[in-house]
Amino acid sequence: MAARRIAGAWAPVLGGVLAWALLGATPLPVQAQLKPSATYVAMGSSFAAGPGLLPYETGSPMRCARSTRNYAHLLAARRELVLKDVSCSGATTAAVLAPWRDEPAQIDAVGSATRWVTVTVGGNDVGYIGGLIEASCQQLLAQGRQPAPRCHSLGGAGDDAAFEALERSLRDIAVAVRQRAPQATLVWVDYPVVLPVEGGCEQAPLSPDQAREAHRLAARLEAVTARVAQDSGSLLLRASSLSLGHDVCSVMPWMWGYPAPAGGAPYHPNAQGMAAVADALDRLLRR
Repeated sequence: MAARRIAGAWAPVLGGVLAWALLGATPLPVQAQLKPSATYVAMGSSFAAGPGLLPYETGSPMRCARSTRNYAHLLAARRELVLKDVSCSGATTAAVLAPWRDEPAQIDAVGSATRWVTVTVGGNDVGYIGGLIEASCQQLLAQGRQPAPRCHSLGGAGDDAAFEALERSLRDIAVAVRQRAPQATLVWVDYPVVLPVEGGCEQAPLSPDQAREAHRLAARLEAVTARVAQDSGSLLLRASSLSLGHDVCSVMPWMWGYPAPAGGAPYHPNAQGMAAVADALDRLLRR
């Protein structure tokens, strides 16, 4: 998670997002590829799927919680693209590369006709959001504000081995996209910020140590995604920078806190957050 602030509300952020997004830019002309009716494949985990943002995509697995208001659907509607959204809540990079439960590998949706691919994935590989939810649940449990059965172990290993495995998998995803869709533009969308750079609030019931651990995981996840984007010649949309000042403790949050309001998903993007990412992707296409 970035350790700096950006002054102002919108102008500096929106003015700089294209520069961030073009890190490791592909030599292919983006705008020429994305004509109306072009095929767009969206892959990833819950931060791509949009749990809590009803209505969900008709016919999609309920456990995926694939929203018709996630950034992929918003962008596809605006650009009149043919969307294949295979994102799924709970997915790891393994679910992108190989069948998962009774779902085919997400990469199978990418084909020679694909012209635009977005990927937001990796947090579940290192226990990022699951760890946040578990820690907050335990904090409320200790305060007598949460029934014990609701607290489950959702985290995972966030150690060096987990991040090394994550990076290998992200690189495998980039190679697979290039092999299956040589004319496609691959855009990595990293994770928007969840917690403020400093301090906390009621919407994020965490101890200082738990907050520091979440910051560590977020920063490392951001760095790994950026490195893979640059090395693979892909585009990177830094939602982590775009969302600074819109954490769960902010006046205008792009995230639900813990516990989330009825129907929402704790520590996941709300409608404003998804719309902001869709807007940034649209500006990238215009660029």
